[in-house]
Amino acid sequence: MRIICVAGARPNYMKIKPVMDALENQGAEVFLVHTGQHYDPAMNDVFFQDLGLRPPDRFLGVGSGSHATQTGRVMTAFEPLVDELAPDAVVVVGDVNSTLACALVTAKAGPLLAHVEAGLRSRDWSMPEEVNRVATDRVSDYLLAPSHDAADNLRAEGYHDDQIHVVGNVMIDTLFANLERAERSDVLGRLGYETGAYGLVTLHRPANVDDPEVLAGLLKGLGEVAAHCPLVLPVHPRAAEKLNALGVPDGIRLVPPAGYLDFIALQAGARIVLTDSGGVQEETTALGVPCVTLRDNTERPITVDQGTNVLAGRDPARIVATALRILADPPPPRRPELWDGRAGERIARVLLDGGTAAKRPRPTDHR
Repeated sequence: MRIICVAGARPNYMKIKPVMDALENQGAEVFLVHTGQHYDPAMNDVFFQDLGLRPPDRFLGVGSGSHATQTGRVMTAFEPLVDELAPDAVVVVGDVNSTLACALVTAKAGPLLAHVEAGLRSRDWSMPEEVNRVATDRVSDYLLAPSHDAADNLRAEGYHDDQIHVVGNVMIDTLFANLERAERSDVLGRLGYETGAYGLVTLHRPANVDDPEVLAGLLKGLGEVAAHCPLVLPVHPRAAEKLNALGVPDGIRLVPPAGYLDFIALQAGARIVLTDSGGVQEETTALGVPCVTLRDNTERPITVDQGTNVLAGRDPARIVATALRILADPPPPRRPELWDGRAGERIARVLLDGGTAAKRPRPTDHR
């Protein structure tokens, strides 16, 4: 089979690598397409290097822009590539704009479409990612769910059992494959920290960093936590200017964005992690590190039910109370079923075996 695998932004790289490896190991012809949604070297090149991800076969270079602009640019760049390569299937991962754009093109062009991380739901329509993931699932042939709760969401929405495959979490595949290398990182020494003597913070979601009042409240709460445990915050490009404009409280140290291996080492060595990232909720659960999520909801509730994650919302007082409780009494480590490092293999078997999805009628060309 000829299969296009799509990556567009940093969270995609960790998800697509185990899928590509497993497909190629089982004889598929794989084309890696990078849409260029993330193009900053600190968010892009270093991750390809750390993960051992080969250079993309095609780079679309769409860059930044509004949601509509960026999605449209990806679609117009991806459509002729699908016509040229004539793949049997296209694999999209996650929930960024590139995911939805390439899914829409594929659904109309004819190849089978597989969505990795299908079924995740926050039920928060103010999140662009929620719109992207729900719409992508709707046009996909293969719904590759990371956990049983995600599969339950899909069944509740009316999807057929022959579309839904619980395959496990590809993020954990990549984490386990690189954990030993990450443990050899000298990032803690470079920053002057010891294992268990600091907390780690990440902030990047628009709802948290675009509104100065919300961001100021988060910083206030984090500053109070930092009085009990010093915090290190690798600065996402989206948040850098806003953080510098507001200033950060004492005890919070801003550092440049970390590469994949360094970031895993920072998570593994942290006493606590405070984040608004979906992937970090998963990685901390797999690592057994206490996590406080600075959001009112999560599309990954399994990290709360079966992992080390606690939802604290964005109220400063609640963040402080939650963090101090966890510092005093950390939750026991727990790892969900199928988070075993073999999700990529299961995905490859689903795609290469074909199944009933391959018999579905495809759209005709109306051009």
